[in-house]
Amino acid sequence: MCKRFLRILSQKAVILICAMTIICLSKISNAQSPQQIQERIDISGDKFTELVYKKIDTLNLKLRVYYPSGDDGRKIYPAIVLFFGGGWVNGSITQFEQQARYLNTRGMAAVLVDYRVTNRNKSTPFESVKDAKTAIRYVRSNSSKLRIYPDKIAAGGGSAGAQMAAAADLTALDEASESLTVSSRPNALVLFNPVFDNGPNGYGFERIGERYNEISPLHNIRKGAAPTLVLLGTSDKLVPVATAQLYQSKMQKAGSRCDLILYQDQPHGFFNIRPKLDKKYFYETLKEADIFLASLGYIKKFEK
Repeated sequence: MCKRFLRILSQKAVILICAMTIICLSKISNAQSPQQIQERIDISGDKFTELVYKKIDTLNLKLRVYYPSGDDGRKIYPAIVLFFGGGWVNGSITQFEQQARYLNTRGMAAVLVDYRVTNRNKSTPFESVKDAKTAIRYVRSNSSKLRIYPDKIAAGGGSAGAQMAAAADLTALDEASESLTVSSRPNALVLFNPVFDNGPNGYGFERIGERYNEISPLHNIRKGAAPTLVLLGTSDKLVPVATAQLYQSKMQKAGSRCDLILYQDQPHGFFNIRPKLDKKYFYETLKEADIFLASLGYIKKFEK
């Protein structure tokens, strides 16, 4: 009788363990599914704090800081500073709002930055890069007030915005009036189809000219470069795959991490959310950004 009871109990235990395993595996496989990512974004809210980070004559350049939902006003967060794309000509500060809101749910603060562009400010790419460096320096110098870890400030963006983020890390172009005692270099980079070659055979050379060495990330890779994630479509007409591979090779030779993820047949801007189009690559690139940031300890890895 006792043996029969133990056998039945053992069988039930096996069934229970199997059931728990299936549930756990389900959680793992769905941990970063498109549905879960969207659910996180939907519940994250859209509140932000807007601040002026730079004044130029009558122009006030602003940034928006998004905090995790339920923030108690005391907790300190790692952060990511994001720059919109648009060829340094145009663009909207809201481009990366959905990514920002998702990363909020993962325990990060997110900063969206407005900066000078040609159509609105008659500016050049050099001014855009200077603004990117000012914004990161502002976040770091005000990290206590903003409740952000000063040594866990990632940066990123799309296209020209990604170029600016990388240039902030690698180049020495700064506003003459700014104090350089606070670093403008990000601690990590998440780059969506970055136009990081601005040399004679690269993007924007017709506007940048022989001064390309001042802001071209590809031509300024050095020891100590921030760990970098590059997300690129293989059909991108502005950023050849060979350019991204060269960038990765130079980064690795300098002793820095550079993860390059290619998306077959995808064009420039493939990661954006577009009306009536599948959000597949928005989710996939955001998932890779999540994995990358988790590997650096900015956010917790999903349970395995």
